[in-house]
Amino acid sequence: MQKLLTIVLAAFTISASAQSQKAEYFKLTRAGFNEKNAYATTAFVEQFFRLPGNKGFDESIYKVEETLKKAGYVKQKQNEFEAPLTYRIEKRPMKRDAWEPVDANISIVGESTPLQSFKTNRNMIPIYCPSTPEGGVTAEVVYVNKATKEDLQDKDLKGKIVFGDISTQRLIGLAAKAGAVGAIGFSLPAYNQPTKHTTSIQFSGMQPNAGIWALFLSYASKERLKAACEKGKVELKVNITTKSYAAEELTIVANVKGTLKPNERFVYSAHVQEPGANDNASGVGTLTEMARLTAQLVKGGKLKPQRTLTFLWGDEITSTRRYIVEDSIRAKGILWGMSLDMVGEDTEKTGGTFLLEKMPDPSAIWTRGNDKHSEWGAGDVKEKDLFPHYFNDFVFDICKEQGKHANWTVNFNPFEGGSDHTPFLQNKIPGLLMWHFTDVFYHTDNDRLDKVSATTMKNVGISALTVAYTLISADENTASATVAQVKEDALARLKTEFDLSKAAIASGKSAKDEKHIIEVWGKWYIDALATIGKMAVDPKTTRVGSTIKVATLAIEKQTQDYINAL
Repeated sequence: MQKLLTIVLAAFTISASAQSQKAEYFKLTRAGFNEKNAYATTAFVEQFFRLPGNKGFDESIYKVEETLKKAGYVKQKQNEFEAPLTYRIEKRPMKRDAWEPVDANISIVGESTPLQSFKTNRNMIPIYCPSTPEGGVTAEVVYVNKATKEDLQDKDLKGKIVFGDISTQRLIGLAAKAGAVGAIGFSLPAYNQPTKHTTSIQFSGMQPNAGIWALFLSYASKERLKAACEKGKVELKVNITTKSYAAEELTIVANVKGTLKPNERFVYSAHVQEPGANDNASGVGTLTEMARLTAQLVKGGKLKPQRTLTFLWGDEITSTRRYIVEDSIRAKGILWGMSLDMVGEDTEKTGGTFLLEKMPDPSAIWTRGNDKHSEWGAGDVKEKDLFPHYFNDFVFDICKEQGKHANWTVNFNPFEGGSDHTPFLQNKIPGLLMWHFTDVFYHTDNDRLDKVSATTMKNVGISALTVAYTLISADENTASATVAQVKEDALARLKTEFDLSKAAIASGKSAKDEKHIIEVWGKWYIDALATIGKMAVDPKTTRVGSTIKVATLAIEKQTQDYINAL
């Protein structure tokens, strides 16, 4: 009895200590994160059409630098640990010239109102589109339906503009070969709801040196031009101005030095390129405020990170992958990665909800029950691709706690890929994505500042910082409490999967297959528990190992009980 009481008291003490640590970090981040700062940075960045090397991209990087300097980060001279707070701007030559749009207009000759203008549709110019000749182009429009060779072979396109109710990219090659001067088309996925949001255009690109210019139309513009073509001959006046120039690609990296294990680190990444406000000016703004607050807490002695915290802003996936692979020694010390992408959504306007995209777990293979993929689409995940780790549940539970505190809706989705979390995972580093979907304005020129919520950015920033602060200074109590948390989450998941499998078998599904699903989930969580052993910065006893063994036995038993019951 005395031994049992001792174990219970020890577990209570561990849990209370870990909860106290997390509560203190929540207190610091909730009080210190200034959403007005995050919103102001977002507003600055979103005014530009940002691509690596162009003016808007560089101005955004220098805006981050300005904030870092004011916060107390010093420019790195020799190495990133020469001061507690350092930053550097990395400059690299680009293989192709930087590109930026300047202006564009389309008018139907004889009509007073322009068909479409860059001032209201900044995504209408394909990336790498050339300028029209000075003064613009006036030419007849030829309307096509399918843009096949057969569809175009009987049409005289030389010196004309090809227009289709199909994607512009499908038109460009055929139009250029036929001697057309330009190509314009329309294409939007259903989740953008083009018949409702009729002025939206998704940004996209074209091959450099395609030989012609091209433009994208909104649904409203496409319908108007289509109606005009059905009445008879139509001429368009088109004027496009773009710039291309030699430039360097910039990446900015800031570091908060760990006091005990500086070479072990938590890395955040927010990409600068893409022209939207939520995607991804909001990620840049949120991460910049997170870096500012971290510096404030460190300088004030309220945060004493034992591992390093790294903030990175650059070109999506490219900068993050390069950060990982270009220095193999540094890469070994990256213990966690987190991508902030589309984190500022005003969901009442954009739809969807905040999502935590999980590392590959069995829900990415067997997506059922409350699990569901976003309209981005599922990735091709096999059992060999599963990535068991405590990071999934650890981060999601902190997000849920902030959600409960702030009445903020928090959900998750199985792994899909496509943002800055993927380079971490590809290099066997735990990596998660904080984002929102479905967003009806995703990648469109209606993704503007009025769709951004400062409150959402604060909730994301608080959650992301609390996760990192807890992990970069984790002790044995943190690790033991995480074992208990992951065990609880595992047993809940196994019960859910058992109920789903039981119903599936009753409806005629293979019992063998359903048992396999339970087995894979059990193994995933057992392997995830094992990763907690390295969480503590300076473990002094074997207590964490013992708690992992006990939790593992409980999950193994429950897994087998469920398999036997099917």
